[in-house]
Amino acid sequence: MSKKQIEETVRSSLEVYFRDLRGTEPDGLHDMMVRIVEKPLLEVVMAHADHNQSKAAEWLGLNRNTLRKKLLEHKLLK
Repeated sequence: MSKKQIEETVRSSLEVYFRDLRGTEPDGLHDMMVRIVEKPLLEVVMAHADHNQSKAAEWLGLNRNTLRKKLLEHKLLK
């Protein structure tokens, strides 16, 4: 799947989300989206990095301490 396909999938999902709101205004949309995308991103990257936090942090362009904090927030540390 290309970057463009991922972008289109997110766009399409957001359109469905807004349609399902039926005119109700969303609240905290940015934070909600970041959390929804961040957890599976971390899960997949950690799996592909064989749970090596240094390698995963490098792939994500994050400091290892920042990655560890995010893993704790999402309850992904063993």
